[in-house]
Formats: sequence, C-alpha cells, structure tokens
Amino acid sequence: MNVSHFSTADSSLSPTAQATLLLTSYFSKASSESAKPLTNSEWGRFALWLKEKSTTPADLLVSDPKALLQGWHDARISAERIIELLNRGHSLALAMEKWQRAGLWVVTRSDPEYPRRFKQRLKTDSPPVLFGCGNKALLNAGGLAVIGSRNANASDLAFTDQVGAKAAKEGIAIVSGGARGVDEAAMLGAMKQGGVVIGVMADSLLKAAISSKWRKGLMDGHAVLVSPFYPEAGFSAGNAMARNKYIYCLADSSLVIHSGKKGGTLNGAEENLKKAWVPTWVKQTTDKDAANADLVAKGGHWLEADTQAFKVADLMSNECDRESQVKEPMGDLFSMPDPPELFAEVKSIPAPESEPEKEFVKPGTKSVVNEKQANIDADSERGVEREAALLASVDFYQLFVSELQRLADKPVTVDEMIECTQLHKSQITEWLKRAVDDEIVKKLNRPVRYQVKNKK
Repeated sequence: MNVSHFSTADSSLSPTAQATLLLTSYFSKASSESAKPLTNSEWGRFALWLKEKSTTPADLLVSDPKALLQGWHDARISAERIIELLNRGHSLALAMEKWQRAGLWVVTRSDPEYPRRFKQRLKTDSPPVLFGCGNKALLNAGGLAVIGSRNANASDLAFTDQVGAKAAKEGIAIVSGGARGVDEAAMLGAMKQGGVVIGVMADSLLKAAISSKWRKGLMDGHAVLVSPFYPEAGFSAGNAMARNKYIYCLADSSLVIHSGKKGGTLNGAEENLKKAWVPTWVKQTTDKDAANADLVAKGGHWLEADTQAFKVADLMSNECDRESQVKEPMGDLFSMPDPPELFAEVKSIPAPESEPEKEFVKPGTKSVVNEKQANIDADSERGVEREAALLASVDFYQLFVSELQRLADKPVTVDEMIECTQLHKSQITEWLKRAVDDEIVKKLNRPVRYQVKNKK
C-alpha cells in the first residue's frame, strides 16, 4: 500500500483519520475514481464489523490487509474494493496538500472536535469525514438553524438579515447552508454584527474557503464552513438535499423562513419534524404558494406575529417544545461508551445557557467556545483509552440479546428494531437468526415478528 507517501503530507492526521479518508472520500472528480468510496451506510456496516473484531481502521494500514479482512462478506462492499480504496495513499497526499494550501482541514469521528450532536442524533449515519475551514471549535457551539429558499423575496431576505443580527447581539450562533438566498442572508446578517456562523456547504467548499464573502469571519475565528462532500464538488441536487439534515443536527433549534410546496427546504424540515432533532419554528407568510402552514400542521410552531420584538433566545429555550420534539431514541444499542473513531455516542446535549452571551467571548478574539465546552472536549480526549479498553471486553451479540429482552417483550418487527437500535438490517437479521437458533426468541409469522421466548 502506498500509505507511506501520505505520512509526509500532514503528520497531524492520525492513522485512523488517514484510513477513514481513504475508505470514504473522493480525491478527484467521481468519474475519475476507479473504486467508489464507501457511502455513509456502507461505512456504517463496515465500521461495525471492524468494531466487533476489536479492530480500528488504522489497523488496515499495512502492506497486505487481506488477512484482516477475512470473514468480511457484503453484497456491495467486496474486500477487493476496500483494498483498492486503501491503495490510494498517493492520491490522498496530493489532494491534502492542495486543500491545506487553501486553509482546509479534516475532522473525523476520531477527533474531539467532531460534532457531538451528529453522533447523538445521526449515530451510524453521521458522516465519517468532515472537510472544513475556520474555527473547528464552533462545530460544537450549537445555535439556531435558519433555512429557506434560494429565491426568497426581498421582504423575507430583509427579515432573515434581522434574525442574523439579533442572534449575533444575543450571542447565539447561526447555522445555515451558505447558499444564495436565505442561507447567505442569515449568515452575513450575523457576521456584520460580529456574530458566530456555522455554514454547512453542499458544494464548492474549496472556493468558499478563499472567498472574500467569508474571509473576515474565518480570520476572526467567528466562522466555520464545513462539508461532508468532496471539497471541489460542483452543485448536486442530491448533495444539497442530503446536506439539510446536517444543518438541523448541528443546531439547538430551527427557523424556517420560507418553504416552497416542494424542494430541499420542505424535505429537510419534514425530516426534522419526523426525527425530532430540534424544535421547528416557522415564519408566518401570506404567500399562498408557500408550504409554511403545511409545516405547522405537521408539528412546527408559528413564530410570533410581532417579528420585530421576538428574541432569538426565546426560540432556543422553549422547554415545552423541547420536550415534545427532542426525544432520546429508544433502545440505543450503543449507549455504552465506544471508541470515538467508530460509534462514540453522547448521551445528552446540554441545554442552552440561560444567558446566551456567555457562550462566546467578545468579537475579535480567536476562541469563542465557552470554558465548559472546552472541559467537555478535554474529558472526551482523556476517555479514549479507557473506552477502548472497555470495548475489548464487550460481546456485541450478547449486548444485542440483553436489549432484546426489552425490545421483544411483545412481538416486534425487524423494521421496529432497526428504528430502535439504528443498526443495519443485515446485522439485525444475522443476530436474530442466531437468537432463534439459540432459542432466545421465537419467530412469529403473518406478519413476521420476533418475541423473547419466555413471554406468552
């Protein structure tokens, strides 16, 4: 493997980060890649298998990883594909050199800066790699997600600018997508007042990193731009749609300015309402072609009519909404401490401070994350070795069996178990078959369900 060529490009990247990049990232246009990097779901399956073997991605960085891949079987991910991806060390080195010259960095799930909210809310679907520029620490700052159309009218854009300015004055970060229209208006509105912005880019991160539009915020430490996609990727409707969930999952609350009857804004808001990641506030509108009222009917909440008087902090601290929308997932199989490079979970996200201005220091300083946050990140780093030691003693099938005692107390379908555990269907099916053979559960038909055997 040509991994040694990479080691000189950036010694700050850990072996785990190198392996994760090799397995999951593009280093050139997709059409020129001979082997397709693993998707999020594919990486989730492979990483879980590695975890069960007490193996890390870094262990694969050997001259011949075939022996380590013995026993791996997947219809879509062959061992040959994995080996071909790992053999791209030279391409990785060249790409990293280019990206670093533009000020880009890489964060993987093994890094303490990786967003805790992603790990909690998305679990195995959280992106294995994030490319970014600016202040990494802001990835865990939370804030208000502001979402809306690229083609919003002048009135909506003016209001969005005010929201950004209000958030800045109240010490609350703006999370948005960096696109033309509402996204840009919210972020620039905050930046003009010295506020903090977190942009989740669907395309062209490399260009954004050197754009004059974001330069001041990036230089001041008040902005971070991040993307789970190839930094040189052009616009893709698929990436734009996929990006929406990351905006919500980095925030503590959300505000939809304007949604059309179809498109990314609507789909993203509906997904947030369904998954209950964060509360959904909706701006009132008289536009008959808008889907704002539809979102409220599905569980969103109207922003008060007096849009001049409202405080952003009120959208962040509505405990009633938080209780009704933000629920911990049932039966999280990985609620125990796990190695952060794979599936480290965060049991809860601290509620926003009652005085938001304490979250950030005065504009112009480099550090804008509060001391509490820094302590949390430090604790995370110190716990890695302890968690890894714990992992070595864990039998994940037995953990699954113990979870079944609760999940299958009454007949339960495979889909219901997937929803509760966030495991891949193939893994669930394999363990259920084993549990039936071990006479732990019984299989019921019409429809197919499972129930622990000692239950009537």
